[in-house]
Amino acid sequence: MVTEQEVEAVGQTLVDPGQPLQARFRALFTLRGLGGPVAISWISRAFDDDSALLKHELAYCLGQMQDRRAIPVLLDVLRDTRQEPMVRHEAGEALGAIGDPEVLEILKQYSTDPVVEVAETCQLAVRRLEWLQQHGGESAVRGPYLSVDPAPPAEERDLGQLREALLDEARPLFDRYRAMFALRDAGGKEAALALAEGLRCGSALFRHEIGYVLGQMQHEAAVPQLAAALAQPTENPMGLRGAVPRLDSAHKPCWSESDLASLSSSPFCILIAGSRGLRLSHFCH
Repeated sequence: MVTEQEVEAVGQTLVDPGQPLQARFRALFTLRGLGGPVAISWISRAFDDDSALLKHELAYCLGQMQDRRAIPVLLDVLRDTRQEPMVRHEAGEALGAIGDPEVLEILKQYSTDPVVEVAETCQLAVRRLEWLQQHGGESAVRGPYLSVDPAPPAEERDLGQLREALLDEARPLFDRYRAMFALRDAGGKEAALALAEGLRCGSALFRHEIGYVLGQMQHEAAVPQLAAALAQPTENPMGLRGAVPRLDSAHKPCWSESDLASLSSSPFCILIAGSRGLRLSHFCH
């Protein structure tokens, strides 16, 4: 049984900007695992931090906890236009992950937000909540991954059909996400390569999520495409945020120090890591 003092010690590490970022990440995911109102309170306090990467993960963890007591702080973050777009995006996604229909109208309101990544995220969250209402809540059958995803996997099992749906930018984003998660759950080289093609699609939010699922799969076949995305100097930070930790998850054994040094010089790594001295591997969660 974890004592309140032990939870407080973990929380203090999370909110202390003087701690190494990787230690703060460990504290965050410890609090996520512990759950409950005290953990939510400590996570919520860290949204004043300067690190957009950390704040993104705060929102992610609150969504994965699926505790409706996190809704008020997530709404505050979504509404706060001073927060970075990828932080507001993750707050919207987290509200969808919690699955409470009370936020449906607010998510609809932000589905037309001037920041396109925020708008698209809220559109997806609306579709997820509507899907849950239509299907009686979360499916009792869980896939090979334990994450709460922004869309349920498609029922289609043919990889060619799923690839076609994934890459068809004329289709609704929710349907393409469903194809994405079905490919992830199918696994294997063919599915990984199909997903990697999505790194060239137009939506930065979509590319961000492609990076996320490739990291979950940890298939080395996608490493060249992830590295190419990270090396693009004009890539949107949302897309790059998806690629950075996924390269580390793929743990390519021939990744040399010069490879890491080259990738770590990308504008996004500099933007997020700044003076914190992070290496590429520190982006993994």
